[in-house]
Amino acid sequence: MAAKAGDNPDSLMTLATEFCLKNLRNTMCYQGFKNKLCLRSDIFLPSEICDKLVNTYMELVHTNSNFEPEESFFQLFADPRSTRLTRVQLREDFVRDRDLEAIRKQDLIELHLIYCNNLSSRSLKTLICFRETLVSLCLFSCSNLFYKKGGAPLACNDDSEDSPASRQALETDFNFEGFNRLRLLNLGGLSEEVDAEVLLRPLKSLTSLDLSNVQLQGTTFLTQWKDRLTSLVLYNVDLSDELVNNILELVNLRHLDISRESRKVTRFQMIGKILVALVQRLTHLVSLDISGHIMLDNCTVPHVEEAMGRPSIEPCKSSIIPFQELKRPLQFLGLYDTTLCNVTHIPAYKVTGSKNEDQVLNAIEAYTEFRPELAHRAINQLFDIARIQHCGQLLRALQLVIAALKCHKYDKSIQVTGSAALFYLTNTEYRSDQSVRLRREVIEVVLNGMEQYQEVTVQRNCCLTLCNFSIPEELEFQYSRVNQLLLKILEPARQDESIQRIAVHLCNALVCQVDNHHKEAVGKMGFVKTMLNLIQKKLHDRMCDQVMEFSWSALWNITDETPDNCQMFLNCRGMSLFLECLQEFPDKQELHRNMLGLLGNVAEVKALRPQLLTPQFITVFSNLLDSKADGIEVSYNACGVLSHIMFDGPEVWSMDEPLRETVMDKMWEAIQSWDVSSRRNINYRSFEPILRLLPQSISPVSQHWATWALYNLVSVYPTKYCPLLIKEGGIDLLEKVLELESSHHETKEMARKVMEQCENFKEDPMETNHGQEVNFEQRG
Repeated sequence: MAAKAGDNPDSLMTLATEFCLKNLRNTMCYQGFKNKLCLRSDIFLPSEICDKLVNTYMELVHTNSNFEPEESFFQLFADPRSTRLTRVQLREDFVRDRDLEAIRKQDLIELHLIYCNNLSSRSLKTLICFRETLVSLCLFSCSNLFYKKGGAPLACNDDSEDSPASRQALETDFNFEGFNRLRLLNLGGLSEEVDAEVLLRPLKSLTSLDLSNVQLQGTTFLTQWKDRLTSLVLYNVDLSDELVNNILELVNLRHLDISRESRKVTRFQMIGKILVALVQRLTHLVSLDISGHIMLDNCTVPHVEEAMGRPSIEPCKSSIIPFQELKRPLQFLGLYDTTLCNVTHIPAYKVTGSKNEDQVLNAIEAYTEFRPELAHRAINQLFDIARIQHCGQLLRALQLVIAALKCHKYDKSIQVTGSAALFYLTNTEYRSDQSVRLRREVIEVVLNGMEQYQEVTVQRNCCLTLCNFSIPEELEFQYSRVNQLLLKILEPARQDESIQRIAVHLCNALVCQVDNHHKEAVGKMGFVKTMLNLIQKKLHDRMCDQVMEFSWSALWNITDETPDNCQMFLNCRGMSLFLECLQEFPDKQELHRNMLGLLGNVAEVKALRPQLLTPQFITVFSNLLDSKADGIEVSYNACGVLSHIMFDGPEVWSMDEPLRETVMDKMWEAIQSWDVSSRRNINYRSFEPILRLLPQSISPVSQHWATWALYNLVSVYPTKYCPLLIKEGGIDLLEKVLELESSHHETKEMARKVMEQCENFKEDPMETNHGQEVNFEQRG
């Protein structure tokens, strides 16, 4: 059997690393003075393990809401004699100056700091500690790094680590003097107040430089690396003739990126002549990105003159004339947001653009980490492909969108487009190709988005995506978390109607067909009260819509065999709302069925039945015996409620009206009016509440109702219910019904038929209901 998309298991290293991080005190650490986390004295970890621990820790902090960060985590790596770090990647505002200071004694070779806006110039002093060993350094979009940390006037917390770094004075003393081994440097997003030329002047041996979004005061300094630089990224840097001429002197460049965000205003005019010069002078190029540029002259071959045949990557056939000068096809060519991506023959193995799915996926892959504004637009184009056409590279598409959502958890635009794309990429059309592991990854990033953003579009997209999964089965590994998030969505009194409807539907599905301990846990989260609040609001608006019906349905499911939840229902004015709904919406059959099903669950709890034993409630239940709403369902459930009440005996019947005998007579009449072959909108996980009514003589009508229920279910759905009845000892209890003198003749006849049905099923366990399928909507 072929493996499904995304089915590769985690490595043992990954599993062990995550386990240790989630159980630090039970593995490699102990609780020290003032609860400080300390490394055990017998622990000695090499760089391969330490790097993995730190980098996985950062990933868990940003993507796992159940993971608790440790205040002194980075202190565990303070001593290089016991822990060795060489390659560290830290991102987002979570990282503070003191975290970097904690590892200052390490001989780091590679350090990536991305979007670390809480780092101040204190961390520049820490960087100096790594100057003798650093080979690769990324300081991308660390907006406050070159500023001294400020504080409120006259306050004593200028050094506070818990509030975002506030800019004060520019740090002018730092440069890269002494960073002699540094080869790869990313200064993307460097503040315009910092003079990049002065900062970079001491570096003599750079081979890779990224100055994305940096405002350059001069560009001649780039030529100091003309014999060494192999990679130069100038995304969103204002191009000029001077800069282009300086680039042409960097003859060893293999990767050049002069792309721009097309909506950014520029005075520079890109012409074919410039592309020709780049190709002719930079003969070692294997990667070029000119995305976002508008070509002022037509540098493409007329369509009628294009080379015949299938699309080719051979430079001689290139539809883009300047690239016919290439000696070999490029490994990568960025043409995103240009018209050039639409031509037939492009001399590159990998192209970014918007012409087709492959180009769009390449764009997401290339731009996600450092250019979310481009990734957002590319994901939006993938959304259109998945929605209107067909996604041919499902695994790659899903993995790229998941990676983007993880990488940019705090970017609303990415979350909106990513969650929308996931909705179409996980629907029924693609489902059979996806592994359990891949679908779980989708669920996790969707829940991350729901946690981070209360914005309507993100919430709706995430809820709709969850509807593509088998509920509750596929969500059970995040059961508590998803319920908490849905209940949070439903808290506001005036929530968006569409989100409210989807969230209530999900809540209902989540408490259907799950174990009682799940239902009890969700009940303690406030599930019952939240549903009743929704019902109260709908009553106030005099509106019986899907939200109203789903809310009662959810209450029916969550109270099934869970006495605590039934008690909560009563404590939160549930019975008053039941009566109000009955009065306000007398003709809503689905609503009546759901409400009576719920009250059947309440009636099964002996300790709660006295609260139902009032003239008002008994009269209502008795009148509903005559209901023809939803087939027999409302009448059946009303009779079930009364059957449990009657089972408590005449001594508890303290009211004068209605008389117990009168109600029992109506119950007999109702049961005799039902068609025993009726198909049902109900699903029993256990017969225990029914079976307890069989071996007794206190209330023969209750016994008859229970026997009728069993006969109906084993006759219409033998495959499901015969084994369940046999397993739960129902045959022995039916034998006792036959032995009891108090049992009515009709009851005994029906009991015999139930036993015969089960006996026949054991002999020939084939479906005998002509292919009918039960609609398992309600009750458990």
